[in-house]
Amino acid sequence: MPTRREPTARQLRLAVELRRLREAAGLTARQAAAMLGVSNVQISQIESGLSGVSEQRLRRLASHYACDNEEFVRALVEMATDRTRGWWEEYRGLLPTSFLDLSELEHHARFLRHVAILYVPGLLQTEDYSRAVFSARLPTLAAEELEVRIQHRKARQAFAIPYEAVIHEAALRIRVGDRAKSRAQLARLAALSEADHITVRVIPFDLDNFARASSTMTYVSGPLPKLDTVVRDAPHGSVFIDFEAQLNAYRTRFRMVEEVSLEPDRSREFIHQLTKEL
Repeated sequence: MPTRREPTARQLRLAVELRRLREAAGLTARQAAAMLGVSNVQISQIESGLSGVSEQRLRRLASHYACDNEEFVRALVEMATDRTRGWWEEYRGLLPTSFLDLSELEHHARFLRHVAILYVPGLLQTEDYSRAVFSARLPTLAAEELEVRIQHRKARQAFAIPYEAVIHEAALRIRVGDRAKSRAQLARLAALSEADHITVRVIPFDLDNFARASSTMTYVSGPLPKLDTVVRDAPHGSVFIDFEAQLNAYRTRFRMVEEVSLEPDRSREFIHQLTKEL
């Protein structure tokens, strides 16, 4: 297979999982190459995401690595053989790679969960809210790049999978734009919370012993829990977390935050009340 110049997050995840299987089997890359009858370079390229891998070769590797989890192998095969050219590819070369990687992860996800502390989640933002967020970025974005980011965010919002957002009251009260735009954002949030696939919960300020305000995250499900991903914002782009121990920690963190949030109906009433106060 031809080598890639820039593997996507999904391709890199496949590569990482194959390397983890090899290491769990106690084999070196040289030994894996010998089992397949290929060069060390080919194994290196597969495990770095620079080269794809066929279903036949992947299954041979899994067999050599003594991986008997057929469901997991099937999921890896699906990742390896998927040739989907998603809508986000229109933005390649126009946006940072992390934007496209997040779109790809969301496209293949079974469900999404988000904890928001300072901003309304991007998937629930109005265009004016998104514009205000991107306009505040330093260094300032050129007008053309600003518009590209807004259009990309709007395209991401056309999702139909289960989505649960737990939003702190701080994010609802901070006026990213002016009063009118903030009111419109709250109204949109309340309206979206009525959708069958969207659940919105609010964490109110009036909550004792809450020390989890730094837990902003996006949790993206994979075909199996083992292939889930957590996305955290960083100064120079998103960070994708996929170590199993960390995934378990973030699952626990989400449950803890969810438990102290208001029920969906009460959250909607809370948002309506905030709207009236503006």
